[in-house]
Amino acid sequence: MNWHAILNQFWPHIAAGFYLAAGLLATAHALLYKRDSRAVIIWISIIWTLPGAGPLLYLVLGVNRIRRRALRLGVHNTLSRPVPENLGDSENAGAEHLHHIARVVNRIVTMPLLGGNHIEPLIAGDAAIPAMLAAIDAAKTSITLCTYIFDNDAAGKRFVAALNRAVQRGVAVRVLVDAAGARYSWPPITWKLRQAGIPFATFLPASLFTPWQVAAINLRNHRKLLIVDGQTGFTGGMNIRVGNLLAEHPRHPVQDLHFRLTGPVVAELQEAFANDWAFTTEEVLDGKLWFPDIPESGEVTARVITDGPDADFEKAHWTLLAALAEAQESVKIVTPYFLPDSTLVSALNLAALRGVRVDILLPARNNLPFVHWASCSLWWQVLERGCHLWLAPAPFDHSKLMIVDRHWVLLGSANWDPRSLRLNFELNVEAYGRTFAAEMDRIFAQKIAGAREITLAEMDGRPLWIKLRDAIARLFSPYL
Repeated sequence: MNWHAILNQFWPHIAAGFYLAAGLLATAHALLYKRDSRAVIIWISIIWTLPGAGPLLYLVLGVNRIRRRALRLGVHNTLSRPVPENLGDSENAGAEHLHHIARVVNRIVTMPLLGGNHIEPLIAGDAAIPAMLAAIDAAKTSITLCTYIFDNDAAGKRFVAALNRAVQRGVAVRVLVDAAGARYSWPPITWKLRQAGIPFATFLPASLFTPWQVAAINLRNHRKLLIVDGQTGFTGGMNIRVGNLLAEHPRHPVQDLHFRLTGPVVAELQEAFANDWAFTTEEVLDGKLWFPDIPESGEVTARVITDGPDADFEKAHWTLLAALAEAQESVKIVTPYFLPDSTLVSALNLAALRGVRVDILLPARNNLPFVHWASCSLWWQVLERGCHLWLAPAPFDHSKLMIVDRHWVLLGSANWDPRSLRLNFELNVEAYGRTFAAEMDRIFAQKIAGAREITLAEMDGRPLWIKLRDAIARLFSPYL
């Protein structure tokens, strides 16, 4: 019997059957588990128009294994407990309607609202970087640091030197750098971390030889965290790079907002780091070394909101929608990248139609021109319903901030774009308190004082070729 001839005869039927079975299985998975109907249509098209390769591409890039791995490691459970829904203190008197935001967020996150916190804004790297370095140099027991970009430049080298001094003093140090963010400079800072003997890990490194890692190439850890002795935390939007040091006149200057936090909420920052560290290395950080008792230090009620393509999917998105739904007087937004989806656009417009003053501050000149074009193409959608849109002059403003009714503040790493709200691992802090919100209002007022307001007539008056350029760019907004 000539098996070779038989195989040649039936091989097309075997291949067709395999392709049909793989296509049906991949299609069924996309229909059942993809939330966005547009993504379902795109994936089904790829599955059936690329014989053999389509189902394989879906297996590698379309199946979310991040959530499964996080759940297997048991992350997101260390601090979960019942959450009090009554904020009830003098700092929040007159803003009782904002308690409804707390109730919504209570139902979508595991971390509780905690009172007794102090949050101090640090304007640009000129304030934030010296404060962070001083905290590292004063550390006695532990340091955890997580960042997206950690450049091998003058700023990055200062952090490496300070972390090295801490290791030499016997301080327990853990550093987590996003694998993509580490490649913004060459050679990467990880070389210096290794040479200095600083314990570090890279988040979701990608390799062409491991399909699981290739599948995660578009999922980045965008969180910025520094926790010292488990007592003092830093978070916000600032990466570690020399461009943030405006006083040193860098080639590419960047404005940003970072924050120093003390009080019980720092334990939630540490939990977020511990979850990411366990996810990356499977080392569990627990005990008093990492989670000491933390005394109250202020009047801000706050909590950490983690967001990502895992068990935390769309929690930041829901938080934004809740805040916009409850606003009665004012909404103030600062973001470098503004590509809201249709639900957020509707929420912004509904707030404006209810009589809420909505101000959105964006950079006049973006560091990512293609993203700026895509953003421009949808500005008319919020302007036509009464929102106010402002463009801030250089240097490029990378700040992320939202203030509602002069009582509620959202700060952290997330932008108003699909990458932050669907793909990235992000960390934000919601804060309730009249005094802190008033301080943030003053910072917003300073930013907007030098900005230029954009009108609907100006957007309508753009040349046709610019409108077409921007509209084409917006087609790629889910991937920017």
